[in-house]
Amino acid sequence: MKITYNSNEEIVKVVKEGLKQTGGYCPCRREHIEENKCMCKEFREQIADPNFEGFCHCMLYYKSNDEE
Repeated sequence: MKITYNSNEEIVKVVKEGLKQTGGYCPCRREHIEENKCMCKEFREQIADPNFEGFCHCMLYYKSNDEE
């Protein structure tokens, strides 16, 4: 398993700016609650799933099941 930033640098830039503006909360979520603090609860649960491969909700992170 490997977690990386999205390869699209523009998306990374926009999401990181949103995180700065929200104090670390996912800019794609309306509620500023602990489970929406980046790295959000939803993605942490997806990471725990050995069969999941893909992006987090806001497309900042990507979980790959590659062993590299």
